[in-house]
Amino acid sequence: MGMENVSGSSGRRVKRAGIRDVARLAGVAPMTVSRALSFPHRVSIETREKIAAAIAATGYIPNRVASNLSSNQTMTIGAVIPTLRNSIAADFTEGFSRALKARGYHLLLGNSDFIPEGEETIVAEFLARRVDGVYLTGATHTAKTRKMLRDNAIPTVEIASLPEDPIDMAVGFSNFDAAYEVTRMLAEQGYRRVALFTTFTKDNERQVERQAGYRAAVRDFGLDTDPRFVAELEMDLKAAGRQLRVLVGERPDVDALFCTGDFIAAGALFEAQRLGIRVPDDLAIAGFEGLEIAENLNPSLTTVRIPRFEIGSRAGTMLLDRIAGKDVEQRVVDMGFEIIKRGSTATPATLRRETAS
Repeated sequence: MGMENVSGSSGRRVKRAGIRDVARLAGVAPMTVSRALSFPHRVSIETREKIAAAIAATGYIPNRVASNLSSNQTMTIGAVIPTLRNSIAADFTEGFSRALKARGYHLLLGNSDFIPEGEETIVAEFLARRVDGVYLTGATHTAKTRKMLRDNAIPTVEIASLPEDPIDMAVGFSNFDAAYEVTRMLAEQGYRRVALFTTFTKDNERQVERQAGYRAAVRDFGLDTDPRFVAELEMDLKAAGRQLRVLVGERPDVDALFCTGDFIAAGALFEAQRLGIRVPDDLAIAGFEGLEIAENLNPSLTTVRIPRFEIGSRAGTMLLDRIAGKDVEQRVVDMGFEIIKRGSTATPATLRRETAS
């Protein structure tokens, strides 16, 4: 195609650059321009730079609709994340997005607000737009979402969990094991009255599994099972502070607090300091997720480090391999976790005094 006649904002006819104009200016074949736009990794850097300069000079805008019809691919992936209100989902998505970008794919983003029906609506819209693959956060979905993706044979990857029956593929870690190991660590340090603050478990299997891991460790290590030790709340600094006041009001003898989010742990730490509760001497606090804030608190926060960027990147690679028709040997990939011990947890003061005497 050469220049196409279109109407400008003033109503007069203007010329729109075509792919042949770009090719002529770059000194390459139109097919090379098309390949550089759709599969940049198949074109040399030097040629891509010439084509990029020609596109900038001509103002060419690729016709994605036409290329989609001819190739039966849109070069887009739809991703559903549960919230835009914190950086956790962003870290997963950043790793995923970079993997896509390296192979010429683009990302469409939808926010479900932790509502499975909202995710279902977004997935239906993605399929209507003929995305080549879908990225989902977690493993809690409606039956219709699972059916839509499986019936249409859409390459799909779920992240942050290890589902027994993935829609297609999954990359994550064991939320149960991570919570169990933190609680075990606190128990082995001598803490007996360990409380748990989680975000809401409704429609969130990650939080359900973390709570289950905590409860299993409490049982296995003979810790105090008072139901008042477990609370669900928003991932919010003020909410964590309010809940800590409730906790110490009901059980002033609590000696450790495990929070399934670093922001919750930070809010609890700030409130403890306002109340004159020494951390870790009077109350040990541990978080989860390994956010940057954790190491910059005073005392620094013990936490569970999750390889979020790496999980996203691996998910992107697996999804693109599936789209390309390659075999994916491992459908569910466990990327593991690491407990980072810092100053907010230590041997309880009572045990230190007993040891000293």
